[in-house]
Amino acid sequence: MSTTMRTLPDGRQYTPSLEGMPPRSLAPSKVARIVTIVALTFTMLYFILPIIWVMFSATKSNADLVSTNGFWFGHFELADNYTKLMGWTQGLFWRWVLNSLFYSTTAGVIGTLISVAAGYAMAKFVFPGRNVSMALIMAGLLMPVALLTIPLYVVFHNLGLTDTVWAILIPSCVSPFGVFLGRVYAESSVPTELIEAARIDGASEARVFFTIVLRLLAPAMVTIFLFIFVATWNNFLLPLMMVSTPELKPVTLGLYGMMSYFAPQKGAVMLGALLGVLPLIVLFLGLQKYWQSGLAAGSVKG
Repeated sequence: MSTTMRTLPDGRQYTPSLEGMPPRSLAPSKVARIVTIVALTFTMLYFILPIIWVMFSATKSNADLVSTNGFWFGHFELADNYTKLMGWTQGLFWRWVLNSLFYSTTAGVIGTLISVAAGYAMAKFVFPGRNVSMALIMAGLLMPVALLTIPLYVVFHNLGLTDTVWAILIPSCVSPFGVFLGRVYAESSVPTELIEAARIDGASEARVFFTIVLRLLAPAMVTIFLFIFVATWNNFLLPLMMVSTPELKPVTLGLYGMMSYFAPQKGAVMLGALLGVLPLIVLFLGLQKYWQSGLAAGSVKG
């Protein structure tokens, strides 16, 4: 295979690509490939090593956590740690997990519908103040969640909604990022001609949205749902401020109470953290192909 220089009709010279290989300008160099592999390997280890550490720590006692290697077993006390976990939580641990599932799933479903509805309206309807509204919504991305927790507590306390499920659900259903992603995806994936054809056929706006638009926005909806689900599941400060009844606590708040106890059984806490994160892992693995396509929403406008 020849790699000699070639000459264009205008006199410029170039090196032709090898047969069966991409053009030189597109093929990554050996150094680039090595750097990419090393970077991806470190990234993978950064995310997976804490999970492995928790898996081993969940089988240890307090003494073993100090005296043994963090990435190997000590005295295998998984059953004892589970008994301690159930005993300290007075049997409420799985109730807390179910609470987290309820809060996260409900907020994810409602928040996703609100986000795609608002994003679709921003993308396909022309009304006064549309750009200003979008700018205000995007400004919400700049506001730290912790900064909004105290004002939210004051509002919900005055409404008499503190220490209820609504104090967690209502704030969790709002997602500025979801509205942004819904608008971007609607602009690129919902043909205006299709909407107009449905209107000509006599379909109402509600029917157009629920029977046509939602199907086209499915990949973005999965991504928005996952973002809201994970954010609600991991939210700690909001439940800490809003609820005090043990039966209403999510798993994050429940485990915090266990760690704040004098001389906690850390292996049992690690077991609770491991069991508490399993639903997130299953959800991400099960919906992986959908949320990846949703993240690419709007990257190519057709």
